[in-house]
Amino acid sequence: MSSPAASSGGPADQELVNRTLGGDGTAFAALVQRYQDRLYNAVFRLVGSPEDARDLLQDAFIKAYENLGGFRGGSSLYTWLFRIAVNTALSHRRKRKWAHASLASAAEGEQGGEAAWADPSAPDPADPVMAAETEALVQHALGDLDEEHRAVIVLRDIQHCDYREMAEILDVPTGTVKSRLHRARLMLREKLRPLLKQ
Repeated sequence: MSSPAASSGGPADQELVNRTLGGDGTAFAALVQRYQDRLYNAVFRLVGSPEDARDLLQDAFIKAYENLGGFRGGSSLYTWLFRIAVNTALSHRRKRKWAHASLASAAEGEQGGEAAWADPSAPDPADPVMAAETEALVQHALGDLDEEHRAVIVLRDIQHCDYREMAEILDVPTGTVKSRLHRARLMLREKLRPLLKQ
């Protein structure tokens, strides 16, 4: 997963980090501009709502800004940001799932799950050529996966992270990533099969 800075000719990530830590507010804005679209796509795939994705991405960037002094450069800045964004999204999903389960049991599941899926007409900047119907089916199936399996599908098959990056982002061994991804793909295939036959 390479940094766009290399191809754009812009300042290196570490330079922008140093400038931010030195009090240059425009430097962090440049980092946000550099990574927001890729991070938005991942967060959107994890939470299924454009509005939630925007809010959560903003939260993730705030957390990153507040903790930027702790970035040691052991991984790429993008991987570090990605981990913050993914953890923020997964935390939100767990809270929403718990709240939804409580509400559903109280209201006997009326309108259950309706708000969990993304509006299929909402623009997805990373996949402009994907047909709207297929997009809706995939997003629906992704929404049915638990957090762990959804995360590996998003990171590998949508964001094209390698296994080392995934292990770092999810804070699990590489072997766990591989087995989790294998299981997640089987689960997703099973969920998509009846939908695609309709």
